[in-house]
Amino acid sequence: MNDRETESSIRERVGDSLGVGVEAIAELDGGEVGRVHRVALADGRTVAAKTGDTPLDVEAFMLSFLADRGLPVPDLYHRSDDLLVMEYVEGDAEFTPAVERDAAHHLAELHGERPRESNPSFGFPRDTLTGPYRQPNPWTESWVAFVRDRRLGHFAGMAREAGVLSSGLADRIDALARNLDSWLPDSPPASLIHGDVWANNLVVGEGRVRAFLDPACYFGHAEVELAYVDFAGSFGDAFFEGYDDERGIDAGFFDGRRDVYQLIPLLEHLLYFEDESYAAEIERRLVEIGY
Repeated sequence: MNDRETESSIRERVGDSLGVGVEAIAELDGGEVGRVHRVALADGRTVAAKTGDTPLDVEAFMLSFLADRGLPVPDLYHRSDDLLVMEYVEGDAEFTPAVERDAAHHLAELHGERPRESNPSFGFPRDTLTGPYRQPNPWTESWVAFVRDRRLGHFAGMAREAGVLSSGLADRIDALARNLDSWLPDSPPASLIHGDVWANNLVVGEGRVRAFLDPACYFGHAEVELAYVDFAGSFGDAFFEGYDDERGIDAGFFDGRRDVYQLIPLLEHLLYFEDESYAAEIERRLVEIGY
């Protein structure tokens, strides 16, 4: 299917889903997964339409979940496995210290959200996605067990099976996993995390975050979010100072736990990009923490 036919198909599907004509359509940067178009409607509204091979209703579930708990995300107008139509949020993409502090404020508040189940624990009401990969989220009482089995073990196993993680590195990750209780708390507060906070997943303008996009949600230790923000490199000191002022960052995060938590996105990136530089970075982190 050529680009014109693709846009014609999206135009038709968006019009049918909303019951309104489409005046114009233009493709935006959709990141690594899916395609996003800005769509001007005949009734004067502008919406964003996302299509992709991954089940988009999972993303819609997460956006609704976050909206229900106060995080600014786009309003959803239509949701199905192969089409999301949502509010188009305009931004200027200027990441100022004020934006960093505003992001820190929103995430500090989000991390105060706890599971509403009768026995709060770590996980999520359903499995979700991180990029194109399933993110298993069965409710688990032990945070150490959750990280060991559902994050490090899960993604290391996938990367090893795909042939991008060497046996030697996989064995060293296994050794860390067996000793994970010496690095991580077993029962920290179960915080709601966005899961994929970096520049391309934020719409910013006038010194604030207007919308958080493309989540990979679950309830876990809030430091997982901070480690990912640091890994992505989109924010600097203003973010971490703002977060520390509002919620506090426990001693030891920057001296070990951050490196352990950053192994998770490093494994995901190695799996997706198949770039040996990520394997080298995994090895460096393992050396840093003594494995």
